[in-house]
Amino acid sequence: MAQIKAISEVAGSVWKIVTKPGDRVGEGEPLIIMESMKMEIPVITEKAGTVKEILVEEGDLVSEGQAVAILEG
Repeated sequence: MAQIKAISEVAGSVWKIVTKPGDRVGEGEPLIIMESMKMEIPVITEKAGTVKEILVEEGDLVSEGQAVAILEG
């Protein structure tokens, strides 16, 4: 199976993690909600798959372009 990295498109903090390892997700579903400049911005899946690993925790600071989760699809 191919591994897919979910990448944050913004710099900010992890506000809420909405999935966990083992969850099946469809294309376009949110994995993590980021907070940036008082806005909530979801990190969404580009392809359907199974969440293998969440690489961040709630409250973590994340850079733009940083991988936040790994999926298998």
